[in-house]
Amino acid sequence: MGFGAMQLPGPGVFGPPKDRESALRVLRRARDAGVNHIDTAQFYGPDVANALLREALYPYPDDLVIVSKVGAARDDQGQWHGAQRPEQLRAGVEANLESLGLEQVPVVNLRRHPDSDVPFSEQLHAMEALREEGLIGHIGLSNVDLEQYRTAQSLIDIACVQNPYNLADTSGQDVFDACRADGVPFVPFFPLGSAFNPEKPVLRAPSVEATAQRLGATPAQVALAWLLQQAPMVLLIPGTSSPEHLEENLAAAHLVLDQEALAMLP
Repeated sequence: MGFGAMQLPGPGVFGPPKDRESALRVLRRARDAGVNHIDTAQFYGPDVANALLREALYPYPDDLVIVSKVGAARDDQGQWHGAQRPEQLRAGVEANLESLGLEQVPVVNLRRHPDSDVPFSEQLHAMEALREEGLIGHIGLSNVDLEQYRTAQSLIDIACVQNPYNLADTSGQDVFDACRADGVPFVPFFPLGSAFNPEKPVLRAPSVEATAQRLGATPAQVALAWLLQQAPMVLLIPGTSSPEHLEENLAAAHLVLDQEALAMLP
């Protein structure tokens, strides 16, 4: 069970947090609880999530794996834009290094924009060059389809794949299955449904609510435990700016879903 820093900035992942001290407490509590995998990005804020990480945790624990990503940017209004060209990928890595206070980012995910006109192989070569320079330790992929995953496999060592996947959205099952077969860590983003959808359909599903009530857990814990039980290579990064929700998420790692639950859930 890791931690995702996406919810630490303000609404829309833009601007400062509503409660800075609470955000710092969440990060320090995650560290003290043994979390050693934190997912972040320079464009969360922008700069806000990384700045909070540095303030709360620097000097970083030796076993902490910070995973960031490149391939996107924000404008002054908080709109998301692709930053897909090799020089933009390099600039993204350099921005992460500066804001995190690192000489090397342990893992950087190449986030593929669906409308990108940059050849995928060109992006992979750019990421490999950054790895060879020592600016990043390992290369991950994000938002890729099966063909892109196979292309990357032929060109680089893949550290992890970060794609949408949850109880309500298994449209990327082919990539999930490929990662499971290859033993490549799979990191589902939006494990409880899209952060931009306040309805969170995963948590409102009748089967999830009924299972949670029967097992004395919360719907969020059921949804997270379901993901963990799909395969041993699943790494979770649920995010929160609430210390209470952090404790709830961490406890999901110890919730075992029985056969009745697994049969009832999608």
